[in-house]
Amino acid sequence: MKKVEKIYNVDNDITLHLGDSFDFVKRIPNESISLVITSPPYAMGKAYERPDDDIGTFIQKHIELFPEIYRILKPGGSICWQVGYHVKDMVVTPLDIIIGNIISDFNNTILTEKFILRNRIIWTFGHGLNSFHRFSGRHETILWYTKGDMFEFDLDSVRVPQKYPGKKYYKGEKKGEFSGNPLGKNPSDVWSIPNVKAKHVEKTDHPCQYPVVIPQRLIKALTRKNDIIFDPFNGVGSTGVAAILENRRYIGVELYESYYDISLKRLQDTINGTVKYRKDEPIYEPKGNSAVLKKPEHFKY
Repeated sequence: MKKVEKIYNVDNDITLHLGDSFDFVKRIPNESISLVITSPPYAMGKAYERPDDDIGTFIQKHIELFPEIYRILKPGGSICWQVGYHVKDMVVTPLDIIIGNIISDFNNTILTEKFILRNRIIWTFGHGLNSFHRFSGRHETILWYTKGDMFEFDLDSVRVPQKYPGKKYYKGEKKGEFSGNPLGKNPSDVWSIPNVKAKHVEKTDHPCQYPVVIPQRLIKALTRKNDIIFDPFNGVGSTGVAAILENRRYIGVELYESYYDISLKRLQDTINGTVKYRKDEPIYEPKGNSAVLKKPEHFKY
């Protein structure tokens, strides 16, 4: 059975480290990580941030971190950065643009494989704080970059049901044939997923927790079994839960002991099969009487 290790070793299946990720990342071997998924602090004065953190802090920390992320990432590996907006004095700053500029500047310093943006995924959710002087924010962004041109992408593992499974081609060589893939459709770059608020089954004491579904989709699509997933801002371990569920290895680093303790329990619960999470079941598995396999009975033509 897998075990959560508190002391890092390159052979560990699961490592959960209590400490600073900027120090810890230097211990990870070159080109050993397949996927880095994280949601960094937004410098918004949350309990897990320093009172003097601001946009300048956010930028400087990322300038320090990305060279190490590049070093530890395998050629063809991916990074997925989930960010939202920094809001201060009613001024909104989109953090994905800042991340994009930092990575663009970093790419200018390297001569080999560069970070290439593959998708800008919009995560939209139905509930959140209501605004009175602007439209209420109901989305955040996931930036997916790869290290170089070659990369993993298993679309079939994350397909979602067809909206119109009985739809057919109406002209051309395939006229009369069903136009949809029997496994389902591409989930697109807009993901409608409930955020972790109020009575969500995954809710912990963390104020900015993202759902397991997000890293789970990315892990399934961008890695293979037993690949290593790294989250430098572990939070309460949602990335780790997803990694274990998908039979991947995991390294997480968390600075705050209270969130570390929550993570430790969630990862152990995942190993034991008792973790509470909102399942992601995107693959459409047609049955013998499925509309994608035969003409629906209500179709006259």
